[in-house]
Amino acid sequence: MTEPDFLTETRAFYDAIATEYTDLFRDHLSRTPMDRAMLALFADLVREERPDARTAELGCGPGRMTGPLHRLGLDVHGIDLSPRMVELARQAHPEVPFSVGSMFDLPFQDGELTGVVAWYSIIHTPAERLPEVFAEFARVLAPGGHLMLAFQVGDQPSRQERPLGYPVSLDFRRLRPEHVEELAREAGLPVTSRTVREPEADEKTPQAYLLARKPKA
Repeated sequence: MTEPDFLTETRAFYDAIATEYTDLFRDHLSRTPMDRAMLALFADLVREERPDARTAELGCGPGRMTGPLHRLGLDVHGIDLSPRMVELARQAHPEVPFSVGSMFDLPFQDGELTGVVAWYSIIHTPAERLPEVFAEFARVLAPGGHLMLAFQVGDQPSRQERPLGYPVSLDFRRLRPEHVEELAREAGLPVTSRTVREPEADEKTPQAYLLARKPKA
């Protein structure tokens, strides 16, 4: 089957900028207390549901959230579309397993995970394909499992052209929290918390954090 263009473009974009991206965001979490708080909350929820729970960060990049989730006590696996990002993640976090993969075809059995994190990683998927992604989230989550999403709030995409001079480009799609909440609910993952904060530093839009949970049988 031919791969959709948006997946090919996303992989090429992040393969090209992987080293610079990793350097740019290496210490980002230390400067974002809200991000740290949301990761800690998610880890608490997952551990409370099941102390030995398996978790995955999807679209993990160089592991800048996967590593902290591991340090918060989660058995976490990082998945990313970009082989170069996965290579850098393995170098930075040798204690964490990382794999190349797509959110459209996750390498997990039905109900295998108690936690799923998609941190600014649904933003490259066209709107009409997002229901497939959320259906895959729901498939791999066990009853009682938690999903955490982070994304930029807005309506208009931001097109990144030739970052750092590399001959690649990519759309960064901003999303409305109420729409993402509807997508989650329709996939069988009702939202339990929705937080929106105002932009900080060089951010141009508000940022949203959504928590959802798969109902127990």
